[in-house]
Amino acid sequence: MDVTTVIDVGRQAIWITLLISGPMLIAGLLVGLVVGVFQAVTQIHEMTLTFIPKILVMVLVFLWLLPWMLISMVDYMAQLFDLIGKVIK
Repeated sequence: MDVTTVIDVGRQAIWITLLISGPMLIAGLLVGLVVGVFQAVTQIHEMTLTFIPKILVMVLVFLWLLPWMLISMVDYMAQLFDLIGKVIK
């Protein structure tokens, strides 16, 4: 196994990680922004008001995208196992 293969595997791992975690993080960011604007306008500064909507939205996005996430991870793992089989030969 040469250096370019190792770098390519690492690049693919980072890309899959960003691709899978991105939608949940973006949803949490958007909900946090909306809640922050709401808190600034109404001057209600309750700590649970920031966490509960974010957690709920992130869980809903996770459940909605779970099949796609699993397919992406299984495909990536199949590529890794295929690469391991090629390197061992």
